[in-house]
Parts: sequence; C-alpha cells; structure tokens
Amino acid sequence: MEIKGIHHVSAITKYAQENHDFYTNVLGMRLVKKTVNQDDPSMYHLFYADAEGSAGTDFTFFEIPMLGNTYEGTNSISTTTLRVPDDEAIDFWQERLHSEELEVDPVTERFGRRMLFFRDPEGQRLGLVSDENNEGVAPGVRWESSDIPVSKAIQGLGPVYFTVPHLEPTAQVLTETLGFKQLDNESNIYRFQAGKGGTGGEIHVIADASLPKERPGQGSVHHAAFRVKDREELEQWVERVQDAGLINSGLVDRHYFQSLYFREPNHILIELATDGPGFDVDEPMDSLGEALSLPPFLENRREEIEENLKPIRQHKN
Repeated sequence: MEIKGIHHVSAITKYAQENHDFYTNVLGMRLVKKTVNQDDPSMYHLFYADAEGSAGTDFTFFEIPMLGNTYEGTNSISTTTLRVPDDEAIDFWQERLHSEELEVDPVTERFGRRMLFFRDPEGQRLGLVSDENNEGVAPGVRWESSDIPVSKAIQGLGPVYFTVPHLEPTAQVLTETLGFKQLDNESNIYRFQAGKGGTGGEIHVIADASLPKERPGQGSVHHAAFRVKDREELEQWVERVQDAGLINSGLVDRHYFQSLYFREPNHILIELATDGPGFDVDEPMDSLGEALSLPPFLENRREEIEENLKPIRQHKN
C-alpha cells in the first residue's frame, strides 16, 4: 500500500462558462470530462487535465451559481499548483498571465524550484512550478493548444497547499496514516512527500495560528485527492482509515475511479482515488469532454439533467 502522488484537486466556481474559458483558453488545459456532481446532478462538474486525462493532472470544478465570496484562512486547501516543463516556461507564463491582467506575484523560489503564484478571475489561488530539475512522479502528456507552445504547456498538478492553525494533527495523519514522508521546511511551510516524490507527489503545509478559519465560497477548494493503485488496494485503505478513527465515506464508485473520503483533524477533506478505469471508459479519447457524460446510475435522468444545465460553449484547441 502506497500513495502514488496527487490524483486531483476539486474546487468551486460560480460561473461554468467563464471557468471553462479560462482553464482551456488561457491556461491551455484540456476539458476531459463534462459531467455533473454525482451527489447533486443539478450542477456541472468539469475536469481539466493533460492530453489523456491522466491521474495526477486533473483540476476539477463544481459549479455553484448562488455561491458567496471566500474569506481566506486556515483549515483549508489554500493553493493548487500546476507543473510546467522548466524555468523558461515560468517566464513565458509570467508574461502571458500579466497580459491577461490577472493578479500575479513576482517569480519566487521555494524548495529549490522556481514558482509563480497568481489568481484566476474568481480569486482561485494558483501557482506554477518548474520541473526543471524535478525527479519523482512523472508528468502528464502536454495538450497542444492553439497559442501555447507544447514546450511551455502545463503538464500536471504540482504541490497542493494546506493551511492549518497547528501542524501536528495534519502531519500525523499524513505520515502515520497515509505514509507520507516529512521532509524539510522553509519558515512555516512544511513539505511532505508521497510515492516517488517530486512536484507530483508533495503536500506543502502552512502552519499559521494567527489566521481566522476559512469560510469557503467562490474560488475555494473543496478537496484534494491522492492516488492509489486500484480498487483492491483502496479497500485496504478503507480499513486503515477506519482503524485510525477517522470518519469516512467508505468506498464510493465514481465511475471514472473509485474513491474514499475523510476529514483529517484540521477539517481538510481528503480523498483517496484509484488511477483507473479512467475518463475514456464512456467516450473516445479523441473526443473527451465534448458531450455531457453521465454515470450509468444517472443515465435514465439525462433529459431532465440536460434541461436544467446551461450549455457550455466549447472551442477546439
């Protein structure tokens, strides 16, 4: 049993169309699945990823139109980072994001890597991390976008940031329950590694008791998911999480992968998810995300569901 790295991050948007336009047009990611929240099919669930929808590259969004603002703070997944091929790509993205008039911080270095932090139009906290000298979890397959060179394209999820008031309870779950290795720290940012490590296998935990507790809303993150091999191994993880005394969902079949959800002591929602079967289980790889996909148990409600969803205009990259 081993966590292989980051599987996906699921965030919240108020505007599915604008969200789609930003993540496909500006960031050049591929929409690999257009579906609905399986627990509330009245809302979209959009999946952006690499060219093949690989585990470890998925950044997903639930659309909640009536959402309020996020009041940032602790007990949160506070930043999602995305991997780019090298240091030169960071410079390319700095110029591109500035041209979009986004809120962009100066290029910085953290744990020996060049990073660029910025926000999307809804205030979603994002970062780009260079894979220049990266070793560890392999990147995804870059998607060829119309105006982004493949040599600069996003190639997966980088370190996910947790912000907590106290490090110890979260560190205990990461290391003792999930098997992460605690590495080093820079000031109050602590680095944890799973699997082969590297940018695709790290969690960075910011410990800051001076902040208020976050009130999530538009532009916040719902949960982070980590990769496990298959359903058989996930069933073992269910037992381990239960033995650790963590309230959990038990095994949940999400059609594209199987999942287990639980909250760690600082109230951050964590998911363990299998690598497969993958997004091409119900549509061809070359047309992923073009039509509305529904899991089998919702298929008999397709007409009703489609009537309640506002169509999303898509473009071909």
